Amino acid sequence: MEEVKVVYALIKNIENRILMVHNHEGHWSLPGGKVEADETLIEATIRETFEETGYKIVIGNLLAVNESKFTKRNHHALFFTFEAQILAGVEEIKLPREISQIEWTAIETANLRMPYYSEGIQKLLENHAFYSNQGTI
Repeated sequence: MEEVKVVYALIKNIENRILMVHNHEGHWSLPGGKVEADETLIEATIRETFEETGYKIVIGNLLAVNESKFTKRNHHALFFTFEAQILAGVEEIKLPREISQIEWTAIETANLRMPYYSEGIQKLLENHAFYSNQGTI
């Protein structure tokens, strides 16, 4: 199986709502996507979030690492979810062939849309894991 790295940005606004995107495959997720060969996880999270939402972000803590095997695609996927904050930008779907909608949603709705965070979004925001990019050696 091919190993694929996927990153997500968990962005919460002052109204306690979570930024989500609806893609053309028919499901909701946090902004994010596949890490390209020359990118760090953080660089990919920043790029993917901008491409999908128009927002420039700063990355915070690593909140979760999930994995799954997709036999139909022959992929072993590793998912990294980072906390993030918006620095600038205007909300805009920059990749309409991939993203059909952007929405700020209640945490309860986000939990229903993303059951793979088994303990819920609020629990993710309360904890974090250590992440360090040790550069090129």
